[in-house]
Amino acid sequence: MKGLRFSRSQLCIPYAVFLILFVIAPLVVIVYYAFTNGEGQFTFDNFINFFASTNTLGTLLYSFSLAIVTTLVCLVIAYPTAYILARSNIRKKYVLLLLFILPMWINFTLRITALKEILSLFEGNISSYPFLNSVIGMTYDFLPFMILPLYTSLQKLDNSLLEAASDLGANKLTVFLRVTLPLSVPGIISGVTMVLLPSMTNYVVLDMLYNSTYIMGSLIGSYFSSYDWNNGSMISLILLIIIFIVTLVTNRFSDKDANNRGAIL
Repeated sequence: MKGLRFSRSQLCIPYAVFLILFVIAPLVVIVYYAFTNGEGQFTFDNFINFFASTNTLGTLLYSFSLAIVTTLVCLVIAYPTAYILARSNIRKKYVLLLLFILPMWINFTLRITALKEILSLFEGNISSYPFLNSVIGMTYDFLPFMILPLYTSLQKLDNSLLEAASDLGANKLTVFLRVTLPLSVPGIISGVTMVLLPSMTNYVVLDMLYNSTYIMGSLIGSYFSSYDWNNGSMISLILLIIIFIVTLVTNRFSDKDANNRGAIL
């Protein structure tokens, strides 16, 4: 018993096992299939086919367009909402915040089905407006992920900075544009990342709202459904690289903004 000693480093063992089994191992399998053909031979054809196919490039462009529009709509709705909830003196504002979070506790399929019925009442045939309905469905699904980081960022603002700007003669608009908005950039970046990346692949909303156009998630699913694991894995790998680049850029932008704000203060 004396030879058994507990070390804090041993606490990372369960996480390391989980990381190896559910992150590294699947990634190795995807990389293997991405750079092999149906016979298991090494090839770059899957990579070349992705950029040579108008279908995949068109799907990528459509996915980016849908994700960008959804993110902008969420940001336009979420920022004023989060600002009012965080900076106002409304009593029971936590109850109002809970109302925006509450849909996340309901089953995703039920929420989109209810939204589909509502859209059907207004539009009749919802398949007539596939892009618009997809944006509405994505916004409804991801809006809480934009509100929460913005609310947290705005809630933590130092009131003394706002008061100092007012004492120096700045009006409310100037205070917002020169102080509040720059200080809330980390919340904006966090919200944009949490909405932009998932909305590129969430094809379930499109399927339930009768949008016959593919996005990256549905394109990957179609390849795997037809047992073409090689091209499906290559598309998954390219999409993973794109997500990694977007995340890296947003993180560097956030760090740079934090340094600039620190220097200004």
